[in-house]
Amino acid sequence: MCRWSIPQGSVPSQTASFLPLGWWHFCPYYTIKKPESYPLTDVAIASTDLRDAQAGEVLAAKVLSELHGAAPDALIVFASPQNNYAALLGALHSQCGAKAMIGCSSAGEFTSETSGTGLTTVIALRAPEMRFSAAITHGLSSGRATTASDLVQGFHGMSTSEYRHRTALILVDALAGHAEDFVDRLTVATGGMYQFVGGGAGDDARFRETHVFFGTESHSDAAVALEILSNKPIGIGARHGWAPAGDPLRVTQASNSCVVSFNVSPAVEAFEEHAAVSNQTFDRADPLPFFLHNVVGVKTDGGFKLRVPLGVDAEGGIVCAAEVPTGVLAHIMSTQAVDAADAAASATRDAIDQVEREGHTPKAALFFDCVATRLRLGQDFSQELNAVARELKDAPFAGFNSYGQIVRAEGQFSGFHNCTAVVCVFPE
Repeated sequence: MCRWSIPQGSVPSQTASFLPLGWWHFCPYYTIKKPESYPLTDVAIASTDLRDAQAGEVLAAKVLSELHGAAPDALIVFASPQNNYAALLGALHSQCGAKAMIGCSSAGEFTSETSGTGLTTVIALRAPEMRFSAAITHGLSSGRATTASDLVQGFHGMSTSEYRHRTALILVDALAGHAEDFVDRLTVATGGMYQFVGGGAGDDARFRETHVFFGTESHSDAAVALEILSNKPIGIGARHGWAPAGDPLRVTQASNSCVVSFNVSPAVEAFEEHAAVSNQTFDRADPLPFFLHNVVGVKTDGGFKLRVPLGVDAEGGIVCAAEVPTGVLAHIMSTQAVDAADAAASATRDAIDQVEREGHTPKAALFFDCVATRLRLGQDFSQELNAVARELKDAPFAGFNSYGQIVRAEGQFSGFHNCTAVVCVFPE
């Protein structure tokens, strides 16, 4: 006998997420739609090096052409900071008519067909089986206690059991700080019922001002979400190819994103010692070339969570791109170009497996990686994009170089990361 009272054609997500594939065959009293009977997803991906309103018009035309004249249910925008955002977003909205539109400024944009900086890239989704909604919250720098709960108030999946899978694409102004804490609070605010994927907005590695997009407006010190409710699984994978390159270091003092000391000595001294041992050049006045190849790995139960050092303060502290807690063990980490490509391929396979294990095939994907990865690899960053494309085969992808990557998914290394390849696969 079936233990759940299930309206015909629906599945309560809080129970169904724990049920084995094919469980509907064993419930004689209800007719449940099988996943393969759901309508297929339409996807359009477009990119341009034009700017402002002209870019919006061209992108909208490409999207509508790919979707056979139908307005998308959701439109995700990754835009170079060289754009006038109001003009770009206004043109996109007026010409395309997306029902939900979010996005952010970026530090490098790419699709399965092109990559570079100074581009604007969009991915449009039209999926009758899915439900999309957009939400925004303000005040990340000062109001962390309420920002997550404010954002979740716009999530429809908190009050319905119609959909088996709950996912939210989260884009944040990472320069506002506290992104790790924000992701943790989102998990609490949603009762652990959602998986999250996304990243931090960029500004072409200037680290001055970044923006997230909500409809036709751009905002700083804010986060936006695209809620995706579905009866098909959305796959999320996250990997990095970095390994410890030195002895463990205890973070004896830290203040938010600044590591003040390792082993009770100014943090910069650990990097200077590592540079000497590994025959590298370290310049306190210009440390970024060294930092791109030598990041901080915070040891956790799930592996090493990466933090990119950005500079050295007057007292010898190391300013990082995200929080580092006092008391943790850390290592200076190293990697090679082939490791980054292998990590991206593994992340893609993880995401694809989550889709295929329920009998679906990949339709398209989002791919996020760190601006530091692009700066470190230069032209070799194409190896990473090629690795993603090989795993996806015929499914296209779009994405951007971000200031941190967001993951919260079962079986994945969760939280807010740097230098980590993150892939989100949409089913057909």
